[in-house]
Amino acid sequence: MVVRIGMIGAGFIARLHATALRSLGPDAAQIVGVAARTEGPREQFASEFGIQDTYADYRDLLARADVDAVDLCVPNHLHHPMTVAAAQAGKHVYCEKPLTGYFGRGEAPDQVSKTPREVMLRETLADSDEMLAACAAAGVQLCYGEDWVYAPVLEKARRLVQVSNSPIMELRGEESHNGSHADYAKRWATSGGGALLRLGVHPIGAALQLKRWEGQLRHGRPIRAAAVTAEVATLTDIGGVPRDEGSWLVTDWVDVENWSTTIIHFEDGSRGVFIASDNILGGIVNYLELTLAYGRIKCNMTPNNMCEAYAADGTVWGDEYITEKIQTSAGWTYPSPDEDWVRGFPHELADFVAATRDNRPPLSDGELGRDCVEVIYAAYLAAERGARVTLPFNAS
Repeated sequence: MVVRIGMIGAGFIARLHATALRSLGPDAAQIVGVAARTEGPREQFASEFGIQDTYADYRDLLARADVDAVDLCVPNHLHHPMTVAAAQAGKHVYCEKPLTGYFGRGEAPDQVSKTPREVMLRETLADSDEMLAACAAAGVQLCYGEDWVYAPVLEKARRLVQVSNSPIMELRGEESHNGSHADYAKRWATSGGGALLRLGVHPIGAALQLKRWEGQLRHGRPIRAAAVTAEVATLTDIGGVPRDEGSWLVTDWVDVENWSTTIIHFEDGSRGVFIASDNILGGIVNYLELTLAYGRIKCNMTPNNMCEAYAADGTVWGDEYITEKIQTSAGWTYPSPDEDWVRGFPHELADFVAATRDNRPPLSDGELGRDCVEVIYAAYLAAERGARVTLPFNAS
């Protein structure tokens, strides 16, 4: 069975997904239409990937009877309404991270970040539950786009944990770089949060999936997060940090944090410590480290030393791609032979296509997406209170 996919969005993430889908071959998956509001990017995307049909309104794509699944590569605040609409149209859903977030409930945009974090957590969980319920009622799969879950190094780590028969006692993870230049990322009303949500969602999501998997393996039920503590800050507000246009760091954040540390206390007593920062020079940092009773596993996605290159001058390598978010190619660098593969994108889309074809849950499903936003918004609440927040969250 060929899975016929409608792509919603025509930007950076849509290109990653389309490239991964194309690698599966035309007998596995085909993008039969793309919807995006802006004509230029939409038509360019269609031309690049050989897509005949384009739409300005995503609802016209949902109305096609020959579309099996839709791939939501759209801004965060559209995930919830588009997932519900797609499920009601009988389509399987591939939803990028985060599953959803808090973007306001009628407040002025500049007031959204001032909403009490308990309200944010409660409303985000309500939206998440509505997304899951809509997909369940329609009998379709909700596939959650956490690529770290599918990274080959994480798959290897799962096999090592399994054969070691060793509990995961501690997880440490990080995603950091020098900040997003996208305007939407700098405002709570359009991003749903800062570094904790945008970047921390990756190591936190991978860790939650690993503990869920470990629990099923060892006890026949998932091991879930039981409590969260956290700190958040905007470190570029520190005196002396350069704020001119020549700064290597993004400094024009409006009302979101650019640094966070989150500690997760799991049901079995294990711990996880996760850093997310928009204040790191030298390229993107993506890693997850597992401490076992009988060993230790370091999962270095980027940087890693698969390839090392030295140049005395930043012009030596010309226009050849080195690695994401690097400021200069001078000195020693770590060129990435296939960044998308290292981070798991082809493996993610292969699982989503198989989940659509077989109508079975993927490894990264909607429940994992819900768990991620619960932990992340509980972390925002913990930072606001200066105290641990117990999970599952109960507003009463």
